[in-house]
Amino acid sequence: MSGATKFWAWNSFSSTLPHTGSDILCLPGDIMPAPGPVLAPTHLQTELVLRCPKETDCDLCVRVAVHLAVHGHWEEPEDEEKFGGAADPGEEEPRNASLQAQVVLSFQAYPTARCVLLEVQVPAALVQFGQSVGSVVYDCFEAALGSEVRIWSYTQPRYEKELNLTQQLPALPWLNVSADGDNVHLVLNVSEEQHFGLSLYWNQVQGPPKPRWHKNLTGPQIITLNHTDLVPCLCIQVWPLEPDSVRTNICPFREDPRAHRNLWRAARLRLLTLQSWLLDAPCSLPAEAALCWRALGGDPCQPLVPPLSWENVTVDKVLEFPLLKGHPNLCVQVNSWKKLQLQECLWADSLGPLKDDVLLLETRDPQDNRSLCALEPSGCTSLPSKASTLWDDDLGALWACPMDKYIHKRWALVWLACLLFAAALSLILLLKKDHAKAAAGGRAALLLYSADDSGFERLVGALASALCQLPLRVAVDLWSRRELSAQGPVAWFHAQRRQTLQEGGVVVLLFSPGAVALCSEWLQDGVSEPGAHGPHDAFRASLSCVLPDFLQGWAPGRYVGACFDRLLHPDAVPALFRTVPVFTLPSQLPDFLAALQQPRAPRSARLQERAEQVSRALQPALDSYFHSPGTPAPGRGVGAGAGDGT
Repeated sequence: MSGATKFWAWNSFSSTLPHTGSDILCLPGDIMPAPGPVLAPTHLQTELVLRCPKETDCDLCVRVAVHLAVHGHWEEPEDEEKFGGAADPGEEEPRNASLQAQVVLSFQAYPTARCVLLEVQVPAALVQFGQSVGSVVYDCFEAALGSEVRIWSYTQPRYEKELNLTQQLPALPWLNVSADGDNVHLVLNVSEEQHFGLSLYWNQVQGPPKPRWHKNLTGPQIITLNHTDLVPCLCIQVWPLEPDSVRTNICPFREDPRAHRNLWRAARLRLLTLQSWLLDAPCSLPAEAALCWRALGGDPCQPLVPPLSWENVTVDKVLEFPLLKGHPNLCVQVNSWKKLQLQECLWADSLGPLKDDVLLLETRDPQDNRSLCALEPSGCTSLPSKASTLWDDDLGALWACPMDKYIHKRWALVWLACLLFAAALSLILLLKKDHAKAAAGGRAALLLYSADDSGFERLVGALASALCQLPLRVAVDLWSRRELSAQGPVAWFHAQRRQTLQEGGVVVLLFSPGAVALCSEWLQDGVSEPGAHGPHDAFRASLSCVLPDFLQGWAPGRYVGACFDRLLHPDAVPALFRTVPVFTLPSQLPDFLAALQQPRAPRSARLQERAEQVSRALQPALDSYFHSPGTPAPGRGVGAGAGDGT
């Protein structure tokens, strides 16, 4: 520090506190426990003064006074506390010694920042615990009219939370801001010979300022700003074009309502990856964000709180939501002071327009009870099922599944009423079935197929009946049409799928030409044509929720595929679904039945006998199907090598 820097002190006892000082790098560090009585800053006081090296050359500066007090106390010796005896006279010496401290002063006034260290010593005669011992004055920090100064003070080491003070210095009398309709005028009343620089910038709470405009000017000027350019952090910097001149900063639009409206108009949400995004805005602002679901038809976007929660947002800071897959109906809402300010559907640009999908939410309460509900404009309607967590044990899960437009729009109220009734009824039936199935034993198997025609449905029914003769508990929509009608295919499938997988069962995808066409359609467009299949087609309803299991690699061990000889070749099955075994029936019945056994179960010696039993039960249905009018003739199945009879 230069020799011109002056340190001095005063206190209530009119005695000077000896000290020295130097510039340092500010590193507050963590708070430490005090080893005994210590000096601590208790109050900051400022004063504007002029420093005039020459009679006609004066600079404005801020004089800072730091008031100090003694905190803490000496610990009494253990012997004296226990026995009441006098302490060793040698131990009295530290109490009669003076107190020393290193006091840090940090000063910030754009564009300058300084940090100084004051070494202070207080005589023992002034040490009175809990009382002020005086003040130390730093003279002084350079500043400019109109600027905002921020001052911090703490000791080193730091025993207490730092003091802080923010002060707005008076504005320049020759710089005025005036309004004229929609425009704002910056009026600079300086002499015609005066050369000065003027800069507009966005002041940032974190990080350096963002320059917006700069120009060197001469003489009096009136600069016009459009009202749409105003934001709360827009500041003005003015300085004479002279060596080492002090720059003056003012930020006149912090409380301007137009500036705050413009700030939210300029704010944008930017999607960085599937999970990460950020809020882009000129200035910092208090905000919180959450995901919401926007249904097709203009319904308000419904916040997904819970299971998710509102997250605090910092401008230009990357945030993440726990998503495995994007969806065009997923949007982000940004609130400020409980008022919605911004809403954008970030995934719509890459995934297309809104879909007529329904969102299913799975949540878990503190007692680990899990539930599933369908998100509707009137609220979240509970579905009768036992839930299992898919992607986060704390938050639960979300699925987007298609819902028939007619049911969704015209019969929403009827569907909800039937759903509530069916929930109670199906829960009772499920409990009864669980008891009966537990007595019978065997692994659970859910059979999914595409209802291509009535003949194929009879063939599926024959297969399901034949499998029931084995130690298998088979579920198929053919046997649950009443529940399917009451609940809808989406809810019915989710209830069956969860129960099957939760019990360690297996989902069987029975591929046919119609099923392959549906899968290809979904993989290409993510949706199938409404009305293309019957109202009870659980295969079509389940596709959007089966696909994530295959895309995320969860299918092996929980799914198997199958198709009938002469009807479909396994190579015709989309590659994504061939990540699990695909068997042809009845030629590969032994391997198919082995895959339906409990995991890690030894291959049964009676497996061949059971395969022949299923084949005999299935053969009449196969003969009837392939000899019926309108069904594919032998050797005319779909896919590579479909006619080779393998």
